[in-house]
Amino acid sequence: MKQTYILENLNCAHCASKIESKIAQTEGYGEVSFNFATKRLRFESGRENTLEEIQAICDSIEEGVRVRAEESSHSGHIHHEHHKEHEEHCHNGCCGEHEHDHGHEHGGGGKAKKLFLAVSIVLGIAAAAVHLLARWEYNDWIVLSLSLAATLCAGYDVFLKGIKNAFRLRIEETVLITIAVIAAFILGEYVEAAAVTVLFSVGEFIEDLAVGKSRRDIEKLSQIRPDTAVILENGAERQVPAESVKTGSVIIIKPHERVPLDGVVLSGESTLDTSALTGESLPRRITKGGEALSGSINGDGLLTLKTTGEFGDSTATRILRMVEDAAAQKGNREKLITRFANIYTPVVVSLAVLIAVLPPLLGFGSFSEWIYRALIVLVASCPCAIVISVPLSYYSGIGAGSRMGVLIKGGKYLEALAKADCMAFDKTGTLTTGKIRVKKVYAYNGMSENEVLELAAACEQYSSHPIAQAIKESAPQQNVRLSDYREIAGCGTSALYRGKTVSCGNSKLLNDPVPGELADKNLVYLIYDSKLTGALEIGDAIRPEAKGVLRSLKENGVKRLLMLTGDTKRGAEQVRDELGNIEYRAELMPKDKLDIIGELQESGGTVCFVGDGINDAPVLSRSDCGIAMGLGAEAAIEAADAVLASGDLSALPKAVRLAKRTMRTVKGNITFALAVKAAVIALAFFGIAQMWMSVLADTGVCVICVLNAARLLKQRRCHDGAGRLLKNR
Repeated sequence: MKQTYILENLNCAHCASKIESKIAQTEGYGEVSFNFATKRLRFESGRENTLEEIQAICDSIEEGVRVRAEESSHSGHIHHEHHKEHEEHCHNGCCGEHEHDHGHEHGGGGKAKKLFLAVSIVLGIAAAAVHLLARWEYNDWIVLSLSLAATLCAGYDVFLKGIKNAFRLRIEETVLITIAVIAAFILGEYVEAAAVTVLFSVGEFIEDLAVGKSRRDIEKLSQIRPDTAVILENGAERQVPAESVKTGSVIIIKPHERVPLDGVVLSGESTLDTSALTGESLPRRITKGGEALSGSINGDGLLTLKTTGEFGDSTATRILRMVEDAAAQKGNREKLITRFANIYTPVVVSLAVLIAVLPPLLGFGSFSEWIYRALIVLVASCPCAIVISVPLSYYSGIGAGSRMGVLIKGGKYLEALAKADCMAFDKTGTLTTGKIRVKKVYAYNGMSENEVLELAAACEQYSSHPIAQAIKESAPQQNVRLSDYREIAGCGTSALYRGKTVSCGNSKLLNDPVPGELADKNLVYLIYDSKLTGALEIGDAIRPEAKGVLRSLKENGVKRLLMLTGDTKRGAEQVRDELGNIEYRAELMPKDKLDIIGELQESGGTVCFVGDGINDAPVLSRSDCGIAMGLGAEAAIEAADAVLASGDLSALPKAVRLAKRTMRTVKGNITFALAVKAAVIALAFFGIAQMWMSVLADTGVCVICVLNAARLLKQRRCHDGAGRLLKNR
């Protein structure tokens, strides 16, 4: 069975990856995925006592982590008795605590930590001042005392954890900083030892704030779903948990409240803000009979709804589930970084040992000089900046996408969107609206286009055929009066108009040859008094945004645009002619579409497919990133890797731009972190770098990378390629 736990106080991404890996290697656990951004651990297991087993695994890797079931998250205090012992042992070493996450659990612990840090800064400055300015008899002892006090105030918890991890032979950040500080005191670098500890603790504190802010921004995504609903029973209102409301219940939505469950309006009129679901900023008018989606915000009116589904199947719940499950689909770079961190740390530790031992043995200086350089290498080499910022970048990108109405189900699909060479589209319902309409009116024998359309609509007045419906919807005012209506089997309809016969239907009604301009078109003909007086070209309406979307995709680096349709070649050509910049393949069965996608992938390209129907589900699954239109066909949404929630193609270029920006952020963070660390290590080898530089290369770089990743959540919703704000449709 699938289970979800919250791992509180786990703020080190490197430790998180170790926990995730160890659980995955444990017998009886499968599909293990830890989302560092939301602290959710998801897995499948049939074992009993999974909570205790996972708690034990966490304890063996990172002390102070508290495991609790997600179901108890609303209280914040319900957890297994076994965890109480950890309340007193949360340290701020490699995985420093977030004050905002659990300050309420630890009373004044957070304030005490800040106080100790402030005192350590004052003592550190005093030690540096005495060292540089004073020339007292006991100057060295004073400097040593002040430095030692500053070091202990700033890093007592770091050293405790570092010593414990060293005995466990777990080489990580707290061990490296503990070794460096102890060695600095032995070498007589008292002020530098204090400065390193204070800088490290300040950096950890700022890093915690940055990571915590990113987490809070991401957690805001889950606020689109209310936990309660106001149910109407026997004329009385009663507030109940939303998950207890059954399908068919009547609920009240008061002004400015969120809709808790999907439903149909029984009474009332209002507007709905659906921006949290679809990214569309313009409110949508809703009246009796209209569908209200959960997660929407009601306007000024009072609405009464009849629920059409339960809480677990609501639109908001499905969106949240898709966003949260995205963590399980990790990008290739995210997986690479996890493997890289497992190899990287042992390599740099070995390098530091060689730097400390080999040069002095070869006569290139003293041991104390090279040990100092090796310590700088050790501290600078911690991979936390990369390990934290990469998954945060992916999840921030996914979160930003959901805000603009694009639900992307994982990091690897962000990567596919970012490097898409070919974007393939279904035709009907995707590039077109899927609705028949009158595209053009031709008039002959002295009639105007409006007269032709009006007369044709009157002739089709009692027909239920879809083409007849399209003609009636296109006609302006239907003031024409006809008599003697009748159906002509296989041809159309006819009636009397001013004493003469008027017929509307296919080419079988014609007595004369079709004019050349009407050749190769889907037409409905109007014959009056045995003469051709008009023709109506019928076709599927192109989406108004489609042409601009295709142009924007080309501008954003998509090399090939392809339409795959089961329609006739003539129908496909008409759509191609209207859209312009797109290739097509016509008269295709679903298997033919699969084969074409496979051929494109075998040629080495990254192929994305956009479709809306159930018959598109196989192709959506086969492509590198399948994109479903809207929250309609369940099969298409389940098979897709991304969903355009609004059902509007205009979100597609935004998704591509967001994906490219996310990948630039990932690459930029990796490059920046490695470059800074490599520079400090090189400077250390040549004796130029100081210990404080190594701390900046560790915690300082980490803070910058985390803040850079968080920028993805702050971008404005809609931009075109030049950065101008677009108007939402």
